[in-house]
Amino acid sequence: MSHSHDHVHAAAGGRARIVIAIAIIGAFLVVQVVGALVSGSLALLADAGHMAGDLVGLLVALGAAMIAARPANDRQTYGFQRFEVLGALVNGVLLVVVAVTVAIGAIDRLLAGASGEAHEVQGGPMLVVAIAGLAANLAAMLVLRAGAKGSINVRGAYLEVLGDAIGSILVIAAAGVILMTGWDAADVIASLAIAALILPRALLLLRDVLRVLSQAAPADVRVGDIREHLLRTPGVLDVHDVHVWAITTGAHVFSAHVVAEPDALTGERQQCLLDDLGECLADHFDVAHSTFQLESAEHAAHEHPSHA
Repeated sequence: MSHSHDHVHAAAGGRARIVIAIAIIGAFLVVQVVGALVSGSLALLADAGHMAGDLVGLLVALGAAMIAARPANDRQTYGFQRFEVLGALVNGVLLVVVAVTVAIGAIDRLLAGASGEAHEVQGGPMLVVAIAGLAANLAAMLVLRAGAKGSINVRGAYLEVLGDAIGSILVIAAAGVILMTGWDAADVIASLAIAALILPRALLLLRDVLRVLSQAAPADVRVGDIREHLLRTPGVLDVHDVHVWAITTGAHVFSAHVVAEPDALTGERQQCLLDDLGECLADHFDVAHSTFQLESAEHAAHEHPSHA
């Protein structure tokens, strides 16, 4: 099916984008860590920690994407695409850990400052490294952006780099304040702001992962709309036992019982009906795999209506 080929090509493109992003982030991480240690900036160190989380998350995303590319077999009948979702789950958890760690470090420094333990921050090195970090993050974002819509795995990686780019902007602002006013507390405030930006995005990503793992209907799909479309197909009397879920982003799966007219259940009419139903789902709802149980009204009458 053309949809399957499109998904394979999109997955391959996603892996290539992740590799490029890994090279960009990995090359700059050491520079950022050294800059954080030289400047004494917690915000810059937090941003470096976030970038390290990005790198680990990208490596996890790459591993998940490579496993997901393996073909289906008798044990994994849908293939290994679900590993993309598991990679996104790891990324989401990493984002939460980074956010909490940064927040704790910022609070500790605030308490130390309140007790009179001053911590000097060098705004110059902090500003230079933060600007370079922003450039690296923007480059990685441009690489990942095209694949973020088609893969929850790539989207998780994209969100991590996006958050890091926003963090770099906050560090730049804090460094500017320190250089102009000498107010070192701007560094801590920037750290808390970075943590506050990371956490909501992590929770949204984890929500999407939970939707897939719980086999809930995809957010952009309404079962009622699918049923209405199928009922318009010539020869269809009723549709019930409807199930729709996603193996991973962009790979929707559908099954249903279809009550058909008697003459639509035999011979060539039956094949035409199956073709019409499959084309309806592929054209209107982007369903990659659909399964229909065709049945007569008499058979449907003694089934238990326990599903949608």
